[in-house]
Amino acid sequence: MLAALAAGIVLVLSVRKPVTEAPSAPPAATGAPGLPRLVDLGAGQCIPCKMMTPILGELRREQAGKLEVVFIDVWKNPDAGEKYGIRSIPTQVFCDAAGKEFLRHEGFIPKAEILAAFRKQGIPLSEANPGR
Repeated sequence: MLAALAAGIVLVLSVRKPVTEAPSAPPAATGAPGLPRLVDLGAGQCIPCKMMTPILGELRREQAGKLEVVFIDVWKNPDAGEKYGIRSIPTQVFCDAAGKEFLRHEGFIPKAEILAAFRKQGIPLSEANPGR
């Protein structure tokens, strides 16, 4: 209970942090070979995490075959939070097609910023539904 309260306080303090370069810390999760990957670490009851849900769904549909989108509930899978070394939720981990993490973001992030981050790495993703 105390851990959940502490996580909530950290969450409130980090609802929106700018996109930053990825630390050289934990290894990226293994995904579909040849596809870049977005790993969203959050929780089902976290408000900013819930705000990410429709964006992740759109990305899964619109970028099928071009981008793997994964959600991990760290309250149900605390080992994942440790593996990725997350400090607050939601945290998005951006990986290239080789599985190497190139960017990490804490807090809510709009779809356009997600797509821009991948494009900046030379990964051509189109914006099928602008405005999110």
